[in-house]
Amino acid sequence: MTLLLDTHVLLWFLRDDPQLSRAANSEIEDASNRKLVSVASCWEIAIKAGSGKLKLKESAAVLLGREIPRNYFDLLPITLAHVTLVETLPPHHKDPFDRLLVAQVMVEQATLVSADEQLDSYGVARLW
Repeated sequence: MTLLLDTHVLLWFLRDDPQLSRAANSEIEDASNRKLVSVASCWEIAIKAGSGKLKLKESAAVLLGREIPRNYFDLLPITLAHVTLVETLPPHHKDPFDRLLVAQVMVEQATLVSADEQLDSYGVARLW
């Protein structure tokens, strides 16, 4: 299975946060699954860390640069197909990062790992 980690899921996994569901944690740790981290999530983390809304012990560059390969996550670039699909999505969700993740899941035929039930309105596969 190919999984795309929502930004909060990535952070919770890296912090071993109990908010991460057991099912999500188990699938992320399953070596047979491909785990994707969107460049959009990295961008969101950098924006929030830079603004002080997200407290990190080190820079986003250091954290992500170490943890993405350490956890065998694949970095998913943002493509033209991803961004142009956002245009056709109904406005169920206002967050532009989440809308882009939905488009990426659709294009990549992946499962979105997210606690955000509001994303179900897009009809994508969501694991929680």
